[in-house]
Amino acid sequence: MSMMGTRTLLVIAKEPRPGRVKTRLTPPFTPDEAAALAEASLADTLRAVAAAPARRRVLVLDGAPGPWLPPGFDVVPQCAGGLDERLAAAFAGCSGPALLIGMDTPQVTPDLLDADFAGCDAYFGPAEDGGFWALGLARPDPALLRGVPMSTPVTGAVQRARLLAAGLRVRDLPPLRDVDTADDARAVAALAPHGGFAARLAACTAVMDTRVTR
Repeated sequence: MSMMGTRTLLVIAKEPRPGRVKTRLTPPFTPDEAAALAEASLADTLRAVAAAPARRRVLVLDGAPGPWLPPGFDVVPQCAGGLDERLAAAFAGCSGPALLIGMDTPQVTPDLLDADFAGCDAYFGPAEDGGFWALGLARPDPALLRGVPMSTPVTGAVQRARLLAAGLRVRDLPPLRDVDTADDARAVAALAPHGGFAARLAACTAVMDTRVTR
């Protein structure tokens, strides 16, 4: 990686507590199972970030860290406000090139996170649901995120257009699928069959099948 590579890798996440995370997985899963799947997704994501080259790794967390947090991460609390404000604040804490991802793409690999900003000003990773799974800025500017409508089918398009309107040279990352629904979970687990998320999904599915057949 060149000297222009990512100095900071950011993960924005919510503590995986039942009833607070992955509520679209219930049903078919229980709130406890949905939280277990969220924890596995977060753990796989953090493992990929830990293995990717970076000078600093930051978990921007809503809640408290748990045993799923590997060493080598700074933990900072999310600010108040909408998701656009929380993402903007995460970038505001960075002094140099930074790449931010969420906790919903456990299939992510360290190679995808090795962003080299030589020849570009921003990285954009579209999500298949119309959002985005990654955003990288060579010069973090919170204003690039504030006011972008989040959790809509056009979130990604609006965010990418905001980067281009600012005159930034954007490099696109491959589209990834977020884990929101049970169908998403099965599709993502199939893409990373040896990860912790796939193992947790298999365990939860086995328990769910037992409930159904009783």
